[in-house]
Amino acid sequence: MRVPGILIWAALLIQKVVGEYGMAHISDEGKSKGKDYCIFFNSQWARLPQDLNKASRLQIYDLTTSVLCSPSDVPEGGFPNRIPMVMRGNCTFYEKVRLAQINGAKGLLIVSKDRLTPPAGNKTQYEEIDIPVALLSYSDLLDISKTFGKGRLVAMYAPNEPVLDYNMVIIFLMAVGTVAIGGYWAGSRDSKKRYMKHKRDDGAEKQDEETVDVTPIMICVFVVMCCSMLVLLYFFYDSLAIWVIAIFCVASSVGLHSCLWPFVRRLPFCKCRVPENNLPYLHKRPQIRMLLLSAFCIAVSVTWMVFRNEDQWAWVLQDALGIAFCLYMLKTVRLPTFKACTLLLSVLFVYDVFFVFITPFLTKSGESIMVEVAAGPSDSSTHEKLPMVLKVPRLNFSPLALCDRPFSLLGFGDILVPGLLVAYCHRFDILTQSSRIYFVACTIAYGIGLLITFVALALMQMGQPALLYLVPCTLLTSLTVALWRRELPQFWTGSGFVSAAEGSAVCEWHCRYSIWAPLHSTIKHLGVTEGPFFVFFFPL
Repeated sequence: MRVPGILIWAALLIQKVVGEYGMAHISDEGKSKGKDYCIFFNSQWARLPQDLNKASRLQIYDLTTSVLCSPSDVPEGGFPNRIPMVMRGNCTFYEKVRLAQINGAKGLLIVSKDRLTPPAGNKTQYEEIDIPVALLSYSDLLDISKTFGKGRLVAMYAPNEPVLDYNMVIIFLMAVGTVAIGGYWAGSRDSKKRYMKHKRDDGAEKQDEETVDVTPIMICVFVVMCCSMLVLLYFFYDSLAIWVIAIFCVASSVGLHSCLWPFVRRLPFCKCRVPENNLPYLHKRPQIRMLLLSAFCIAVSVTWMVFRNEDQWAWVLQDALGIAFCLYMLKTVRLPTFKACTLLLSVLFVYDVFFVFITPFLTKSGESIMVEVAAGPSDSSTHEKLPMVLKVPRLNFSPLALCDRPFSLLGFGDILVPGLLVAYCHRFDILTQSSRIYFVACTIAYGIGLLITFVALALMQMGQPALLYLVPCTLLTSLTVALWRRELPQFWTGSGFVSAAEGSAVCEWHCRYSIWAPLHSTIKHLGVTEGPFFVFFFPL
């Protein structure tokens, strides 16, 4: 069934008007330095050279006061060896480019205030026209008018897009690292809590966050909320985007505090507490260093919120806050059985595929709801971008980096959902003394699934539902390991775990006699808990 589906997709893509991104290099006459602007062209009119040095530099004839829809719009003398720049009007692209070509133009730039669409025509029109025609955004026209004088030159070209950008390596390392560290931390923290409970000495853990066990009802409610929120964002993006940004700031502050507190509380200073008072949130007399850490985390989130549109560096803060949030969620939310893992991953698998591959047939624009919301609608009045993604700027010089998608994105759900399964595998490893085989296998499977996602993205050149590849890789790998070790009943139901007393012994053995044994004495001497400590020492 999959092969015909792929053929249908290919046929639909072939039937669509082929639009390609290119660059218009604008410069002043007599000056070599210029600036590139995004253009959208149809190679069926005329192809553009791939190298700027091979592109002809021609003078622009600014006719943006006209739409060039009739012969009366053509100035006296025409456009000999020039490229007219006109506004988009009610006539067809063919009528514009035909008038331009008849009057000596060597190309045509059409300025559009609307979304850039590929200039289309029929087969006969394509054969008749032999000059390139491209669309330029109105905002770029304003920048050109402000930056360059009247003697402007333009050279249009379209460099080849690389199969994969180097930023994919950074995203891969961040995603796999977050899943591995979060899963390891969650499992170690859970086993330590069991050990401390057995010893009846949980004073050191009183300030730690409690874990939340996910039930089937919670999974159903969560998926319904995800679907509802995604649809609402699609229709009311500008109204809801600012609320999502505010929620992200609060959640990421909490996540950053959760990740940093295990280390800050081991510092030998600022242990004094707030004096007795009746103030809200301060009546429990928290330590000064906790307040300082809270202020720092809030300051980082507020800094990102203020400068979130600074593309050169704000993405670093967003990724750091996003990773902290994901680690916090992996540590706090717990799937108690492999049955719950299978239910959650399977339902979200269907959810991801539906909103990426099926919704284009249901929307008027033919765009995927998931991709539109994640990247931000092009017709958004606020031009806000949702922060619930890891983003890394493209490192290659290409039209795609300049035009439509200057960043590569990976949603938090593509980290958290498989990460919860990795965390479950690690807890099962520790409590059954299975030498982390489930954890390592599931983490490697996640990395392989992410690589398959990148390959599919390069081959199909369209947004991919990452869970389509991550869910089968992680679920089937975990299931295979359980079958191979003949532990499927215990792994499926979460039953058959060792008792509390045995669990404490396992945890103590894990801390004292594992491969980390040489470090254990140092850790204990410093007073650092094993879970947070191994966050930075786990071999990725």
